[in-house]
Amino acid sequence: MAYKDKRARWENKRRRIKSRLKIGTNPRLVVFRSNSHIYAQIIDDVAGKTLVSTSTLENDFKKTIEKSDSKTELSKKVGKNIAEKALKDKITQVIFDRNGYEYHGRVKALADAAREAGLKF
Repeated sequence: MAYKDKRARWENKRRRIKSRLKIGTNPRLVVFRSNSHIYAQIIDDVAGKTLVSTSTLENDFKKTIEKSDSKTELSKKVGKNIAEKALKDKITQVIFDRNGYEYHGRVKALADAAREAGLKF
């Protein structure tokens, strides 16, 4: 399978998911994952601005990482971190955008940790 075919299918899936979201009612929690890192940001689509963001690459976040942490454990920490930052900025309700990824593994771990930390979606 060629890279372009795979990338095109992923882009189509992302577009399909975004078309079903009720964008504009609440900010959107978007997840992006690469092979080694995971990123989360809360976006206000009406204003077109990123309100809160975090990832495994942030300097403040790197201090909490231990060498024995798996990628799933790091995803849980990112989920907790994004929820804490959102609640600090008085954001309690968001729409979860899994960005074309299946809802399992690292994406699910991030979402569950954000819910446990007090974010509603």
